[in-house]
Amino acid sequence: MPLTLKPLHPLFVAEATGVDLREPLPPGMAEEIHRAMDRYAVLVFPGQALDDDQQMAFGRALGPLEPTRAVVDAHKHRLKHREMNDISNLDTDGSLLPADDRRRMFALGNRLWHSDSSFKATPALYSMLHARVVPPEGGETEFADMRAAWDALPERTKAKVKDLVCWHSLIYSRAQLGFDAYTEEEKKAFAPVPQRLVRRHPGSGRVALYLSSHIGRVEGMPVPEGMALIRDLMEHATQREFVYRHHWTQHDLVMWDNRCTLHRARPFEDTTYPRDMRRVTLQDVAPTLEQAAA
Repeated sequence: MPLTLKPLHPLFVAEATGVDLREPLPPGMAEEIHRAMDRYAVLVFPGQALDDDQQMAFGRALGPLEPTRAVVDAHKHRLKHREMNDISNLDTDGSLLPADDRRRMFALGNRLWHSDSSFKATPALYSMLHARVVPPEGGETEFADMRAAWDALPERTKAKVKDLVCWHSLIYSRAQLGFDAYTEEEKKAFAPVPQRLVRRHPGSGRVALYLSSHIGRVEGMPVPEGMALIRDLMEHATQREFVYRHHWTQHDLVMWDNRCTLHRARPFEDTTYPRDMRRVTLQDVAPTLEQAAA
């Protein structure tokens, strides 16, 4: 069957049907999915009852996976694949995380607008999040189109920001919520890295803002001035006309392009209901400073 795409938002996002992700992709399908991602940036694959091995295989069919995860208490991992991110509120034994668990406190940072792995020297390409268990209400994920946000900026602002470099770290994003309980090893692992603020998306040729809550300073600016600029850009880029909210159904797989979108999780009663989500993440080709500028 051919890949069928149904737009879900005026600017980006499409529902993708006509492919069973439990099976190896048929010839040409990987390239078809890449083309759809270049156009829509977010694809929703409903009704994909995947296990961990099948989700990993689908990720590998599209590109190299990120080899490492960035979490606190990294030794407490309940999934068998080290490359698979556990985006849940569950402990290693499957019970709900206690309200005061530092893993829960750290994970609250996912409610801030961000781009996955922008805090790594080579950041993320695609993220593929699969819903195993969803709560009865809440827990949605919102996405924002950074290409449309760039297009809507005044020309004066575009000229001001197009060559700027920002420093990203998990420490910066979690500090916004007052979290600072890191081990010395975690502080070294989360050391800030530089990224372009404006990128040209290679597949579509469009220019996009590269924003994230992980930004903690703008190179060449005093920190308060730089962060005021980032706050203004973030408010602009997450206006409702640029945002799609996904209401999860069990077995949805949602894939997004981190090079040209932001996303954030929405709250739910996480000390009452389980939410089991598993993410496979593709690595980009190089650090943003080594890629073509806008």
